[in-house]
Order: sequence, then structure tokens, then C-alpha cells
Amino acid sequence: MDVNEVEGILLEKEKQMDEYIRSERGVVRLCSKSIKEVHKGNLAEAKKLAEEARTKMGELPKLPCRRRHVEQEYAEAIALIAIYEGKEIPGHTGMGVSPEAYLLGLLDCVGEIKRLIVEKLRKGERKEAEAYFVSLEKLYGEVESLHFSSALVPELRRKQDVARMQTEDARSKLIK
Repeated sequence: MDVNEVEGILLEKEKQMDEYIRSERGVVRLCSKSIKEVHKGNLAEAKKLAEEARTKMGELPKLPCRRRHVEQEYAEAIALIAIYEGKEIPGHTGMGVSPEAYLLGLLDCVGEIKRLIVEKLRKGERKEAEAYFVSLEKLYGEVESLHFSSALVPELRRKQDVARMQTEDARSKLIK
């Protein structure tokens, strides 16, 4: 039996996975910081952090079982930056992410756009809030009717439901 040899191989794989997860967390933190900078209105810093995340994401090994999560966070950050700038959201190939991660990132971005709307309303900047809402509705309208197996795109249905509730909540805040 070669149980000792198998153990050595698996211990090395475990070590590599641990290193990957640590690196992945660093990329996710950069994406999170980028989103926070958008909310602070510091677009230059948000872009810098997103670019750093893209570089570090490119250095990660291609582990399909883990890659979707980090790409999803990156897609969310890039989509939010585009919305904040009033630009079109780049496609998944332009972002360098998988189609699945792209959709999930866009759906997560809905909540961030809602935060922008609420903040503009709080500051009495209704026109800006309405402009963000137009972007939110356009984004949600593109992804609301997609239906795929959860084996292909995990959490798609749940994220669509959350995005629908966030869109309706943002709408109700604008109506008041």
C-alpha cells in the first residue's frame, strides 16, 4: 500500500489550496475596498484598487472550483465603477471573468447601486438618485429573466430575488 505517499501528495495539495485561499481573500479585500471608495466618491482610488485586484486575480491559479467567487467580487466592483461614472458596464470578456461570475457580480451590484441611491436621497440630490435608479432598472431588467440550473450558476435564483427586492425598495424610496 502507498498510503504514506498518498498522504504526502494530499498534504502538498492542501498546502497549495491554503495558499490559494489566502491569496484569493486578498483579491476579495481589494474589490471590497474598491467598492467602499466608490461610495466615498473617491473614484481614482476605486479604480486603482480594482486594477490591483485584476492583476492579483490574474496571478491566481486557475481553480474552477474557487475562481468564480473572486471573479464575482471583481465583476461587482467594475460594474459599480462603470455605473458611478455613467458608463456602460463592460462585458464579461472585457472584465476577464466567467459568464457565471459576471451574472452573479451584476446581481450583487444592484445592492451597491441602491446604496448610492439612498445616499443621494439622504443628501437631497434627487436627480442623481433618479439617474442611478435608471441604471439599476436597466441592469436588473437585463438579468431578471435568465433561468439556469443551480448546478451551472449557483445562487442565481436567490440573487435575482434579492435584486428584485432591492430594486422595488429603491423604487419605493424614490416615490416618497
